[in-house]
Amino acid sequence: MLLKYIALMAIGQQLEHKTPNVIDLIVQAGPVVKAVLGLLVVFSIVSWAIIFLKWLLLRRAHNENEIFLKIFWESRQLDEIYRSSKEFFHAPAAEVFAAGYEELKRFRAQGDRFTADAPGDITPDRVSAAKLNVNRALQRAITEQMTGAEKAVPFLATVGNTAPFIGLFGTVWGIMSSFQSIGAMGQASLSVVAPGISEALIATAVGLFAAIPAVVFYNHFSSRLRTLENNVNSFANEFLNILDRHILR
Repeated sequence: MLLKYIALMAIGQQLEHKTPNVIDLIVQAGPVVKAVLGLLVVFSIVSWAIIFLKWLLLRRAHNENEIFLKIFWESRQLDEIYRSSKEFFHAPAAEVFAAGYEELKRFRAQGDRFTADAPGDITPDRVSAAKLNVNRALQRAITEQMTGAEKAVPFLATVGNTAPFIGLFGTVWGIMSSFQSIGAMGQASLSVVAPGISEALIATAVGLFAAIPAVVFYNHFSSRLRTLENNVNSFANEFLNILDRHILR
């Protein structure tokens, strides 16, 4: 029994010594597979950097939007709201309000000039034109804000769609190289085939490691961006209605 136990321990130590870990498989991989792995690692690092930054930015945008909207609905003076909007650097609603209010100020300045020169020159057509200009300013600001918020998010979709195929390419190439080596050696035992196949499959595993979080967070960010865009559009419509009812008359 003692001899049997010693023999089993020796076999176990031998297998443990011969079984390569992930680092060994990467080091022993061919140059093409290493290039594929390097590209996938870069994709993964950039994806996680985007995920971290977008998480923080969207969280700040949501929080600052809530605070600004509370100020907007509680305040009675547009001038005060405009001054407060300059304190929010990550709130799309604040930037949209500022764009619309600045366009309104230009209309008021023109109205004061026309009234001083020739009373009665502010016609309904000019008021309609002012409403249209304010609406255009609001929509332009919404487009700018959402474009900035969505920046770099499509890269996550690109990684999610391409990383598995890049990893599969590395795997196929590694398997081809392994079979060429097997053919050259003239042996096809498991001990000869398994190491090469293991090295090749590392590329697929790394591709999935890069793609899965990219897809998950792309869907998450897309949902939050749609919600943010809907909130900003609703605010712009409400702001325009307020101007229409109480100011641009």
